[in-house]
Amino acid sequence: MESFGNQAAISGNSIRIRVLTAFFFTAVTVACAQVSFRLWFTPVPVTLQVFAALLAGLALGSKWGAISQLQYLMLGAMGLPVFAEFKAGAMAFAGPTAGYLLGFAAGAFAAGWVFERLGGRSFFAALVGGVVGIAAIHFFGFLWVATWLSFTAGKPLAACLTSAWLIGTAPFIGVDVLKAIVASGLVLGGRTLHKP
Repeated sequence: MESFGNQAAISGNSIRIRVLTAFFFTAVTVACAQVSFRLWFTPVPVTLQVFAALLAGLALGSKWGAISQLQYLMLGAMGLPVFAEFKAGAMAFAGPTAGYLLGFAAGAFAAGWVFERLGGRSFFAALVGGVVGIAAIHFFGFLWVATWLSFTAGKPLAACLTSAWLIGTAPFIGVDVLKAIVASGLVLGGRTLHKP
């Protein structure tokens, strides 16, 4: 009976630590969202949110990495100015970047899931996870930018796909891969420092 009680206490502590860690990565994402600037030809700003989502997925794993990003979305949906350029609320989910916001949770999950499946120990595994996470984020972002262009320009969706690629994905691929490299290095470096 005492053993069961000890196991329950350990399990409870473990969950509390995971929840607090997820909230920490939510806060990291909020901070990274405010590091942003705009290119002249696209309504999508360059931010560090992709970096934060990948870091969360690689560090926390697929489940808790995604939870940290869902918490971030919930804060913004509640009206707190946590998105890039201190945006919040329903308007942020209707603008050209809404797909990326949803993609952050998918990207964190994908990065963590691939990293876990590849053993979760090597830089290569982390980088592959990060690249898959980028693909997930841009999948949602690209589709939404195309939809947003179609709606605002009054054109068929198919006619907006090339433009969506040129303004919503292509300019960001290189810098996002760099973010994946840095996130992978931080996660592996952090794990090395914590080895007994």
